[in-house]
Amino acid sequence: MSLFDDDQPRKKTTHEIGSDLSLLSVDELTARIALLTEEIARLEEERARKSASRSAAENLFR
Repeated sequence: MSLFDDDQPRKKTTHEIGSDLSLLSVDELTARIALLTEEIARLEEERARKSASRSAAENLFR
């Protein structure tokens, strides 16, 4: 183990849908759940923003 391992950029945790989970530790699974939960919140916020924009446009053209 090198003394400089901490200097190396860490690979960002990603998750591929349908990937094999059997080799992951409990901590890795917890990290992936947190990552996916954050992504779901981001997607829901964007959906709400687009829905509001669409509703405003529909009301303008009525």
